[in-house]
Amino acid sequence: MIPFRLPLAPTARRLAVLVVMACAFALSGGMPTARAAEPVKIARDDTALDLTPTTEIFTNQGEAFQVSTVPGADGIRRRIEVRASSENHRGDWAVFALANVSEEQLERVIVAPHFRLVNSKLFWPDLGSQRILSITPSEGFALDRQPSTEADVFRITLNPGAVITFVAELSTPELPQIYLWEPNAYKDTVNAFTLYRGIVLGIAGLLAVFLTILFVVKGTSMLPATAALAWAVLGYICVDFGFLEKLISITSGDQRIWRACAEVALASSLVIFLFTYLNLNRWHAHLGYVTFAWVLGLGLLFGVAIYDPSIAAGIARLSFALTATAGIFLIIYLGFNRYDRAILLVPAWALILVWLFGAWLTVTGQLDNDIIQPALGGGLVLIVLLIGFTVMQHAFAGGAYQQGLFSDLERQSLALTGSGDTVWDWDVARDRVVTIPDISIRLGLSPGTMHGPARNWLPRLHPDDRDRFRATLDVLLEHRRGRLNHEFRIRAEDGHFHWLAIRARPVLGSNGEIIRCVGTILDVTEQKNSVDRLLHDAMHDNLTGLPNRQVFLDRLQSVLTLAPNGDIVRPTVMAIDIDRYKQVNDSLGIAAGDNILIALTRRLRRILKPQDTLARLSGDQFGLILVSERDPAKVADFADAVSKAIMVPLNFANREIILTASIGLVSWVDQQESAAGLLNDAELAMYRAKRAGGNRVEPFRPAFRSFGTDRLQLETDLRRALERKELSLAYQPIVRLADAEIAGFEALMRWDHPKRGNIPPSEFIPIAEMSDLIIPLGMYALERATNDLMAWQRQSGDLPIFVSVNLSSAQLLSNDLYNDVRTLLTRTQCDARNIKLELTESMVMENPEQARLVLSKLKEIGLGLALDDFGTGYSSLAYLTRFPFDTIKLDKALVIGSDEKRSILLRSVISMARDLGMQVVAEGIESDEDAEELAAMGCDFGQSFLFGPPIGSDSVQKLLKERFPLTRRA
Repeated sequence: MIPFRLPLAPTARRLAVLVVMACAFALSGGMPTARAAEPVKIARDDTALDLTPTTEIFTNQGEAFQVSTVPGADGIRRRIEVRASSENHRGDWAVFALANVSEEQLERVIVAPHFRLVNSKLFWPDLGSQRILSITPSEGFALDRQPSTEADVFRITLNPGAVITFVAELSTPELPQIYLWEPNAYKDTVNAFTLYRGIVLGIAGLLAVFLTILFVVKGTSMLPATAALAWAVLGYICVDFGFLEKLISITSGDQRIWRACAEVALASSLVIFLFTYLNLNRWHAHLGYVTFAWVLGLGLLFGVAIYDPSIAAGIARLSFALTATAGIFLIIYLGFNRYDRAILLVPAWALILVWLFGAWLTVTGQLDNDIIQPALGGGLVLIVLLIGFTVMQHAFAGGAYQQGLFSDLERQSLALTGSGDTVWDWDVARDRVVTIPDISIRLGLSPGTMHGPARNWLPRLHPDDRDRFRATLDVLLEHRRGRLNHEFRIRAEDGHFHWLAIRARPVLGSNGEIIRCVGTILDVTEQKNSVDRLLHDAMHDNLTGLPNRQVFLDRLQSVLTLAPNGDIVRPTVMAIDIDRYKQVNDSLGIAAGDNILIALTRRLRRILKPQDTLARLSGDQFGLILVSERDPAKVADFADAVSKAIMVPLNFANREIILTASIGLVSWVDQQESAAGLLNDAELAMYRAKRAGGNRVEPFRPAFRSFGTDRLQLETDLRRALERKELSLAYQPIVRLADAEIAGFEALMRWDHPKRGNIPPSEFIPIAEMSDLIIPLGMYALERATNDLMAWQRQSGDLPIFVSVNLSSAQLLSNDLYNDVRTLLTRTQCDARNIKLELTESMVMENPEQARLVLSKLKEIGLGLALDDFGTGYSSLAYLTRFPFDTIKLDKALVIGSDEKRSILLRSVISMARDLGMQVVAEGIESDEDAEELAAMGCDFGQSFLFGPPIGSDSVQKLLKERFPLTRRA
């Protein structure tokens, strides 16, 4: 048996080294073993040898590992077994062999760095860790570990001629590098790198502090972003150079987290600097959103670094590369836009690209030496230093009086780009015009068509502008001063003319002559068209294109100015109003009504002569100045022709529509008459024609003026009567048809004028609707009705009756109706269930959505809602389900009559209402038989003179005491 030697260390954490013969291996049961590689020969002059290529890595070998040693000096190959000595061991081993070929004993150190940037990979990079737990030689004692925070260092002694196999117990299967150093040479190398690292750290620290101080002194946004980049570089270098381990105690696992966080901070600060320095937010708002999302994502990587540093570091490295790439395109784009910040960043960004290329070669293993890693750290400091100089130039150049040529060019370029103008440059000496950008393209011409001599512009100018354009240039050249401020029209390729505005100044040469004329040229076609359109709209009707009321009065006044000079001009003014035009709008829609007005305008224009004027005064009212006819008979014939032209049937949507007109006319006879007075007389005659039934021509008579005065006086009296509460309410009973008992009353407005006596609602209600009195009049009626109802209840107790009050369209469309009704009910202490609001279908259809919203809110507070005059509209059935009505009132047109069709219709409507959960009130019942028939059909209530006329509040009180004696208070 061949003898073998065990380590004699008393603390033997190393596991036994067992040398067996081949036969002993056979008897061991055939455990798998590995063979050592060829030994590395070491001479006395060798100071550093790379053992990485000759070191074999064996993974997942378990706690016990056997290896066959290299042949010794006697040529015998032995076998050793090594067992794991640490809990951190995962079954990974490394084997290498050394041979001392010198004749003297050699002292060496084995060095395995914890982190090596070379070949650390771009994705899921190796961020460093403890590599070797222990090293066991095939002979002698286990190697002693030397103190070091950056590498695993073991000291060995090799006897002359010794050939030794070493088995390294690994904490990770990755072993980036293992070196054999001569101790003094290793110490000198470490000291040399320590000096370099100290210098780089000092510069980086001073630069970070200096930029931070600058931010405090000069608070521009670029300085904090640059300072953040400098601090990120300083943090990265502190971790990379091992300086952080000298400040705080960290493990190899913590070192990976710190290194990942440093790379994330470096990538984030570069994104922030690029965004802030180039001020990307002003170029496009979306760049700000993209940058914010990018930085936010990188910020989340700090949390990822705690759980998986490799993923965080890999994403950070990819972000750094993408930022550098994006910066290239941004700098090129902004540089072509003459943005001086982008241009001045070119040297620093070029250095970043060179550094990025070197880093890529390093992490992929294509560049492999011990100098590249600290060199890349120094390169980062150099980048920040160059960026700092660039930023300081901008930070402190802003306070000077002159910004410098570059900033002036930048400012002027941005101003010109922002204005959207085109540069117009006329080289007078060579007579060559150049526009930047080329205005030929905007005109639809070939590029460069408008470049060349100024005279080439003349053929394309509007004929009315050519002489003025030529004269303007000649005057500028002759006087050699002033400025060119000219607007003209130029023909585009499509034949349309564009309005262009030139603003330019001459540039004088040394001889005092104009050598150039430089300025801007702007397409102002849209502005010109807008002005023309505004002027046209100010004087014409948008729909028909006819002159409006102001132009009509102006032309009429001009004609009246000429009338006193002789009998040649004797104008006649006609006011034309279309009868039943509102019904057309209600039935066919506003669009149809507009088309009808356009058709009528064309008809009237055909019968006019050039000296006559037709205008649209208001919605369906036209005005006509007749100058071509003076004879009264011919004027009458012309008015008759206008009426017949309007009566010609119109075909619209397969329907034939026949319209009529009310025409009022007045001829000039008074030299003192004004245009407004003459038109007013014509309108008074027109209103008289309309009151007479329409479809007629009414000449003006002086007596008509009193009617207008009466109407105005009536409005004044109504306003005063409302203020003095002179209006009263009459209540018409509403009875229950089943038992002829009073169920409620409808409140009807009455006005007893002190001079004119009783004025019917048909006269003063339209006046109130045309003025601003209808809303206060409606609220007055509602307040008076609630007060009367509460007075009845105070006298007779709680009564099972309701009061219906009519609502106007103006009230329904008012935003204050809901609040006003709630306030009124609260003030009068009236139960909302005893009040019903009546409104017609036409009111609802004026603004259905607004009406539905207001009615729903009123319904919520308990008010009853009744649809009045049911059966007279066009779409009542469709709107019954959309609006919260609980009662429908049948118009007397449906109730009166005795034919069978009426009965069928009534029965259907009442049945439908009851199915919808609504109550039915029939108006205009003429006989008891009709009442019984309606009750049999299911009609709930009736209202007509058969059951009683409208009576005053006191009479209602007496009637209630007679009909409801049991409800009287005790």
